[in-house]
Order: sequence, then C-alpha cells, then structure tokens
Amino acid sequence: MSKIFPKSANALPLQIVIFLFVLGSVATAAVTYYSTPKYLRVGYQPIQPVPFDHSLHAGNLAIDCRYCHASVEKSATSSVPTAQTCMNCHSIIKPQSPLLEPVRKSYETGEPVPWVKIHQAPDYVYFNHSVHVDRGVSCVECHGKVNEMSVVWHDKSHSMGFCLDCHRDPASRIRKPEDVFNLNSKTVAEQAGLEEAHKMIKDWKVKPPQSCSGCHR
Repeated sequence: MSKIFPKSANALPLQIVIFLFVLGSVATAAVTYYSTPKYLRVGYQPIQPVPFDHSLHAGNLAIDCRYCHASVEKSATSSVPTAQTCMNCHSIIKPQSPLLEPVRKSYETGEPVPWVKIHQAPDYVYFNHSVHVDRGVSCVECHGKVNEMSVVWHDKSHSMGFCLDCHRDPASRIRKPEDVFNLNSKTVAEQAGLEEAHKMIKDWKVKPPQSCSGCHR
C-alpha cells in the first residue's frame, strides 16, 4: 500500500510547535511594546544624566517652560534644551559643579546630552504640541505639576481614553493664552464658569477631532 504522507511530514509537529512558539513570542513582544510601553506607565521616572530639578528651575526660579522647550509653540515637538541654553546660566552659576560635567562636555564637543525620554508618543499616534498650547491647553494637563517635581515622572496615562476625554470636553480644561505656561493657573471654567469656557471655545473655533483619522494618520 502506498504511503499517504511523505516522510517529511514526520517533522511537521515540531515545525508547528516552533511556529507557535515564535508567533507567541512576537505577539507578546508586540503587546508589550504597543500596549504597555513606558509612555503609558504612570509613575515612570528614569534616571537622567544630569539631575535637573524642575521644582527649582520652573518652580522656585519661575523660569518659563519655553526658555528650555523653545519649539513648543511652533512645532509638533517641544524640544529639549541644548547645552548652550544651559550654559547661558551655568557659565556663571556653579560653572565647576561635577553634576554639570555632561553639560559642559556637550557644550565643548557638540554632542547632545543623552537625556532619557519620559514622554514619548507611540509611532502610530500623531501629536502636535503647538496646536494644543496655541488653543489654551496648558502643559499641566498632560504633564502634571512639573514645577513641583524635583525629578520629573510620567504623571498622566496618555492613553487613547485620556486624550478622548479632553477632546470630548475641552471646555473644562482650556485656559486663557496668558495662563497656558503658568502651571499654577486655573482653567477658564474654574475662573469664570463653564459658560465662559464654551464661549471661548466657540470664539476660538476649538474643534478637537474625535475620529480615528485625527490622531492616527
């Protein structure tokens, strides 16, 4: 009687097991990367190469966010400060501090300080900082009270639900233009009531997208 299956079929069970193992590994890695990455982990607080104290600089000294994050009003990204920005002050203030050695080295060589990103939008999400801050969304809404953090941590979830909550109800979160970079400021709704906030949204034509294409392009 002729053989129904070729001899090579004997290896098929092992091949199936290997395939399922590889598929499971890839699926696990994909879920880990796309569903539970660092940018969704509230409380994520990496060690930075330079111990920059936001509560001192943005809090006690009241340095405007835009001094260091210069492109936040005109770009999709907020940018991190160059060594030149840091040395504008630290060429005079604590110029020999050992903690600032990475900054001085960066200033001398042109190599950027290897800051560790805390907030990072996924590759499949479009986010533009300038669009938000130019329409009254303060830094504090997404990043928390950074001016009170000695070491910055990931304060908000930045999940899709988090974003949609704001897009569906911008009136409770919007601020006056002069208050956007004041992390201690109150929203328009808190200052003058929801009716005034809704009027501001109408006058400014604030229409946050709620469809998939608004953020997934």
